[in-house]
Amino acid sequence: MGRIARAGGIPTLGEEVLDCLHYLLHPRPGPRLKVRSAGAGLHVDFALNAPWWRIVSWAVVLWLVNLMVFAPLALSAAQAAGAVHRLNVQHLPWLTALIWAPVIEELTFRYVLRRPAVLWWFVPLMAIVLAQGPGVTSGMIAVLAFLLAMAPLWYGRGHRWQRAWTLSWAGRRWVCRAYPWFFHVVALAFAAVHLFNFRLNDMELFLLPLLVLPQWVTGLVLGWMRVRRGIGASMCLHAVFNAGPLLVLGLLLHFAPELAVG
Repeated sequence: MGRIARAGGIPTLGEEVLDCLHYLLHPRPGPRLKVRSAGAGLHVDFALNAPWWRIVSWAVVLWLVNLMVFAPLALSAAQAAGAVHRLNVQHLPWLTALIWAPVIEELTFRYVLRRPAVLWWFVPLMAIVLAQGPGVTSGMIAVLAFLLAMAPLWYGRGHRWQRAWTLSWAGRRWVCRAYPWFFHVVALAFAAVHLFNFRLNDMELFLLPLLVLPQWVTGLVLGWMRVRRGIGASMCLHAVFNAGPLLVLGLLLHFAPELAVG
């Protein structure tokens, strides 16, 4: 599958789907797919590195897979255990779903997939932001964490601050060996956080994973997107993916409110 990273032009959606499936069986910290951006690694990382319509195509794939397979399983588990989603359909969280969650969740869970050297300090900072939710204090912490993550751009190659943001050769070898476990633990953690979207009502523990199956599958694809395209692409896909269900609910509230409430 690495051949599509070296081929000219943009891989087809089918090639990317096959590459994603292969990657999920054998996760690794690189390389990227062919990107159109040039410049320092961090600049490329935050660029989209994909046509907008390819991001939308991936969102459609995720919507269909979740709608036909994983969402029905999650709904059945919720109904069987009496779990209730906390979403208030009368006040749809547009800004949270389209801006806050894509940026903060991607930085918290997936930024370190290509930059594991900052794991020890970056993830705890972003976890505080995630736990606090949207607000002035959490926003300031997020900005601080982001500026610290950008620190390598401020110094020349070989500077001691830049070396602090990179792994030794021994560290890189260890990361490569442990990376498959690391990647899948991140996806599971991302899914587990979404359990807080529900009122669980003493739900049986064995049913909990079923509630967040859609988030788990989506997190796997977002992880692949982050590694192969960049954090900018995974943020964009996350936002587009969230926009679909909210748009459907918004249209139902406008044209058929009895269905949305029901």
